[in-house]
Amino acid sequence: MKYNENTRATLLEKIKAAMSEKRFNHVLGVEAAALSLAERYGESKEKASIAALTHDYAKERSDSEFKQVIRDYDYDLDLLNWNNAIWHGLVGAQFVEKELGITDESILQAIRLHTTGASQMSLLDKIIYVADYIEAGRDIPGVEKARAIAKKDLDEAVAYETKHTLAHLIDINAPIYPKTIETYNRWVAKKN
Repeated sequence: MKYNENTRATLLEKIKAAMSEKRFNHVLGVEAAALSLAERYGESKEKASIAALTHDYAKERSDSEFKQVIRDYDYDLDLLNWNNAIWHGLVGAQFVEKELGITDESILQAIRLHTTGASQMSLLDKIIYVADYIEAGRDIPGVEKARAIAKKDLDEAVAYETKHTLAHLIDINAPIYPKTIETYNRWVAKKN
């Protein structure tokens, strides 16, 4: 299938039907940020667009739907101890593949990693991870600095986002998903 305005419009219809207007506007903001980063760093704009538009496709699903997919598709059952903040990326890619027919593994991987990051991230993974953090609708402490860093050094933007996300999770006494610690160790502490 060739990705063009018609296929993008069809994808947008399906995505919009799966989420609130606020979430849909966020998705459009992430797409704009991802396209800018893709152009700056030499990634496929088509893949950046699709991954950005679909990264939160499953965000507003019920816990029971996620738990069913975790059981049905042989995910590590430890995932049942987490929540939507983790599931909508890691498990959400399964919904994107099955319901939207997107099978490109690089796109699915970017969706899986957009909330946790990873010690090993492709260019597309980093673009979606950072775009989700810096999109124009975000108004979080440090976002302006994150936007400026993203224009200069994508790896540093990954590190900045990871450090600030981890600090926030610690500040609110939230559990930290192990992959987020791996991301911190690789991109912030520079420990391979």
